[in-house]
Amino acid sequence: MEKKNRKPNQYTEVAASSQHICISAHKARRVIDQIRGRSYEETLMILELMPYRACYDILKLVYSAAANANHNKGLNETSLIISKAEVNEGTTVKKLKPRARGRSYPIRRSTCHITIVLKDISLDEQLEIDKRKKQLGDI
Repeated sequence: MEKKNRKPNQYTEVAASSQHICISAHKARRVIDQIRGRSYEETLMILELMPYRACYDILKLVYSAAANANHNKGLNETSLIISKAEVNEGTTVKKLKPRARGRSYPIRRSTCHITIVLKDISLDEQLEIDKRKKQLGDI
């Protein structure tokens, strides 16, 4: 079985990723699962009101993806939805905490990598209309 790396659609999708965030992947997934498939504006409201620490890093990443869409592709932020959001485990930072009598206990800080893909639904609908017109013209 080959795993296919799915790249964002060149015209309608814009991605942003952040690596080595000092949050466990499980805690970040708890927030990501709430915003997957929602519109950009609804996502901002949800992230600002959720009480989790991971929301701040994810909010910055969503802002960054929207800025990429606006600057690089000229897309309007009101027509963006979160088409793909994934959290992967990163490296584990290992430290030693000094304890009594010269001993030490290990401290493990887990990190994660977050990727968010925004999709412009207005352009996607326009491309489907153009495909249908071509199919009708070919018949």
